[in-house]
Amino acid sequence: MKRILTTFCLLFTAGALQLAAQGVNPYKDGTPGVTGYRSEVLAEVMVQENKLTLLAEAIPTEKYNWRPSPDTRSFAEVFLHVSAANYNLYKLVRTPPPAGLDIKELEKSTTDKTKVVSTLKESFAHAKAITAMPDANLEKSLDWFGGKNTQRGVLLFIVRHAAEHLGQSIVYARSVGVTPPWTEDAQKAQKQESAGKAKQ
Repeated sequence: MKRILTTFCLLFTAGALQLAAQGVNPYKDGTPGVTGYRSEVLAEVMVQENKLTLLAEAIPTEKYNWRPSPDTRSFAEVFLHVSAANYNLYKLVRTPPPAGLDIKELEKSTTDKTKVVSTLKESFAHAKAITAMPDANLEKSLDWFGGKNTQRGVLLFIVRHAAEHLGQSIVYARSVGVTPPWTEDAQKAQKQESAGKAKQ
């Protein structure tokens, strides 16, 4: 039991350090303009936005075409897939994508790092339209993969989907020798904290 508690404390501390290092902490700072369940979803969206953007900026330009195998997405395609989902999935909760945006072709539209990062940021700005969604809509039902789901369930899926591809992107980054920026910052903070304690 003591070992489990120790492990939990270490994980909690590491998570707190990472949130502090990345500069985005909606659990502490809140989600202005939205409360309740939508606030909880938006908090996760904000963290995922920050991490995916930091990672996209950290990947070298020449690696944007890299993929671990021929049948998988490249870095560029993963980031643009997340972007397309931000437009496509939020459409299901009454937030239509910008006029003229070709979502079907977005994933393979470019490998230019600057354009990919810009598209990713714009898609997350669009995703924050959740703030305008009425709570009353959360229980509304819609067709979903041959069955039914609620708008609440769609928001849950959106969070899970982005988390899945954030994890994928982290593995990709590690594979090409890139440490996630928030991990790098947290490690530096830990070293500084350890050095400060050693001087006491």
